[in-house]
Amino acid sequence: MLDLFTNQHRLCDGVTRRNMLRVGTLTIGGLTLADTLRIQAQASDSNEYRTTPSKKSVILLWQNGGPSHLETYDMKPNAVRDVRGPFSPIKTNVPGIEICELLPMHAKIADKFTLIRSCSHNYAGHNDGIPVMMSGYPNWDESKNESVHPEIGAVVSRVFGQCHQGVPVACGMGATHYSYVPTTATGYWGNRYRPPTVSEKGLLNSTATVDGRRLDDRQRLLGSVDRLRSDLDSGVMNSLDSFNRQAFEIITGDRARIAFDLSREDPRTRARYGEGWAQQALLARRLVEAGVSFVTVGVPGGKEIYNWDDHAVNGDLPTAMRERLPGLDQAVTALIEDIYQRGLDQDVMVIVSGEFGRTPRGNIQKGNSNGKMNWGRDHWPHAMSILVSGGGKRMGQVIGATNSMGEHPIQRELTPQNFRSMIFHHLGIDYRQAFNDQAGRPIHISYGDHIPELA
Repeated sequence: MLDLFTNQHRLCDGVTRRNMLRVGTLTIGGLTLADTLRIQAQASDSNEYRTTPSKKSVILLWQNGGPSHLETYDMKPNAVRDVRGPFSPIKTNVPGIEICELLPMHAKIADKFTLIRSCSHNYAGHNDGIPVMMSGYPNWDESKNESVHPEIGAVVSRVFGQCHQGVPVACGMGATHYSYVPTTATGYWGNRYRPPTVSEKGLLNSTATVDGRRLDDRQRLLGSVDRLRSDLDSGVMNSLDSFNRQAFEIITGDRARIAFDLSREDPRTRARYGEGWAQQALLARRLVEAGVSFVTVGVPGGKEIYNWDDHAVNGDLPTAMRERLPGLDQAVTALIEDIYQRGLDQDVMVIVSGEFGRTPRGNIQKGNSNGKMNWGRDHWPHAMSILVSGGGKRMGQVIGATNSMGEHPIQRELTPQNFRSMIFHHLGIDYRQAFNDQAGRPIHISYGDHIPELA
């Protein structure tokens, strides 16, 4: 297999005619990239719903594990101690909107985001909370450790086609749940519509992606692609059919390779975002500028708790929040400001969310790893907060409200279906359309309406 983005093969030795003829073996989810393009061309000629990507795009910053709404965007300072938690709210630049004191940079740009405080569902486990947010259904495939139903990124790939103008239409990167990045599961559709992913462990499902371990080794990557392009002869190119040719152009074209080249960014911009996963948030901005429609970036936790699953047995929630929220504050603020400063705010929507919130009342337990008595909160799907920015939507507002303990919505209750429809509506995808499941039954992309308050 010709592998352009890992160090397992032999680009440094040049590319032979035989290797070039094998470009058709570049795989996405077990199918060659050329095969995928053929399948999608056939789909576009059928009665199946397809549409062309517009300039609209979404960057989803995914907090796997379920972030506490009570320590971020929906604080309850007048509640009893075990409910209100250890932190205090601060005012923002929008009168009436307050957020956690550990998010002071957020507070300065509240006019550039909207908070949804009333999203709610009934699925309290990660393996049903994640799929219900991502696919609209709670079903989990234990054999594959991912959703039974196609998730948002897979829908985008099917509706828009896996690639458009030299870049994938959807991709995922960063922290994973089991072995996949939420939003990328294809469920009963099979792997043909799986978006390419980047992982710290390397490539999960496609050699047509970038190895996450080498995101900081782009000069070698770009040099390898340059050598591949220069070693080709016209005879090889002429021997390829149109789909193999298109597959090759996707892999070696300037658009994708430039988008992945963070060295082109001003060092001051990279510093504004911060280190670690924040550089992937910056990369996401570059990808949507290059034409990618939907990018998921996993937001990890830290040393205290590696994700956002803040049970007391996993670690101490106050310690974890003090560790992770400053980095989240910096990266989210930098991304939003970047989107607005570059004039992308009418087209690019930024979303910050996880699969659910945390219990209104905290508890004290001995930690599994450190043996100390920790304070934490458990799973709570009945109330959660979501940040939305840009996309040409109305900003500087709060949609919905929870009761005095943050237990459940008391105003404008929204569901995961509304969340999905909001994304599809922004991207120009008709969420009322349906695709057949494995039994041939039509299943709608989403059952809920989009959120008109954002219009």
